[in-house]
Amino acid sequence: MKTLDKIPTTKIERAGQLVKTGFKIGGNYMAYYGEKIVNPSLSKDKLNENNAEDIYDGLKNLKGSALKVAQMLSMDKNIMPRAYVEKFSLAQFSVPPLSAPLVRKTFKKYLGEFPEAIYDSFTPDSVNAASIGQVHQASKDGKKLAVKIQYPGVAESISSDLAIVKPFAIKMFNLQGKDSEKYFKEVEHKLLEETDYDLELKQGTEIAEACSKIPNLKFPKYYPELSSKKILTMDWMDGEHLSEFTALNTDRAKGDKLGQALWDFYMFQIHELRQVHADPHPGNFLIDTEANLIAIDFGCIKQVPEDFYIPYFELASPSIIDNSKLFNEKLYELEILRTDDTKEEVEYFTALFHQLLSLFTLPFHGDSFDFSDEEFFGNIAKMGEEFSKDTQLRKMNGNRGSKHFLYINRTFFGLYNLLHDLKARIETKSYEKYR
Repeated sequence: MKTLDKIPTTKIERAGQLVKTGFKIGGNYMAYYGEKIVNPSLSKDKLNENNAEDIYDGLKNLKGSALKVAQMLSMDKNIMPRAYVEKFSLAQFSVPPLSAPLVRKTFKKYLGEFPEAIYDSFTPDSVNAASIGQVHQASKDGKKLAVKIQYPGVAESISSDLAIVKPFAIKMFNLQGKDSEKYFKEVEHKLLEETDYDLELKQGTEIAEACSKIPNLKFPKYYPELSSKKILTMDWMDGEHLSEFTALNTDRAKGDKLGQALWDFYMFQIHELRQVHADPHPGNFLIDTEANLIAIDFGCIKQVPEDFYIPYFELASPSIIDNSKLFNEKLYELEILRTDDTKEEVEYFTALFHQLLSLFTLPFHGDSFDFSDEEFFGNIAKMGEEFSKDTQLRKMNGNRGSKHFLYINRTFFGLYNLLHDLKARIETKSYEKYR
């Protein structure tokens, strides 16, 4: 794979790259509509493939928050066209890496030495490259190590990247008024946290210790003396990415075992620690030869405040969902309904979220749940398609819900998809014995 000697870091450079991508997409649409005149039955499959490829090609050299957005979108399997999911999922662990000279320069700047002076061995070529940083293999004192190096300029470009994306997001989600700023601030805050490797080391160490009782779950050990704000050294964990495992696994018992570990890990974090690993994509989980789940990358940890946690999980209860008065109260507590809503907006969003929550909270309604249930995921996909075509929804004020929904909903959406890939049958209350 071609390596990068330089990453665009200024607002002008990065905006220019996005403008080029915009021109390519415009050309794809012109070609599509021109061909559709000749062939009226032409589907959008080829258009989606071309657009997905051009967008990804434009973002992969920018790295940082621009590429992170693509990674986040790749988790939306039931909403995004398949071409986008397949292409954007490459952002999880397969993008052009930094060149060896740029890697050496980063080490000299943040650890004061070149890598060969720090480790007994160090591979100059990365073994994994994603949106925020890339991973190299190293060794020291007989230990096999993974060394994550952050791309230059990533933290400094987050605010300008979001400023470029913001006008499109406002239009896409019909966000209105100054209240929409809270969502962008939440994303900016979490992205900035992901660029702080000192924080990731602390979070990874604390969560590993807190979750040590959960069986079939492993974590890497971190090494503060070999780490800095932009370089992170940890144990090398042997295993295959969860997506690689699920593509070939035919052992249902293994899927159940791994799914239970994954579910218990997430439920324990949320209900006991009031925080959660909020980046549940396949690139952040490995499976070892003994079918243990290995959790890595603790840069994105979402804190769950009590005033959000309580009404959020109360809405997972059928007794609340089916009680119109209590259901309405919780919608206001979670800022889904607003005091300045019109009667039409209250009625519309109450009905919409009743439909949505009645389906999405089903895994919490009993003591067990089968995530291989195609009907459940088919209904989620169908609902997503209906929402995307709902012209009334586009006219409504899109400022809906507490800012905490952004990462908590993303977490559950990603978790459900991973459990579905594993075809896992899980016991929903199992995590309680580790509290």
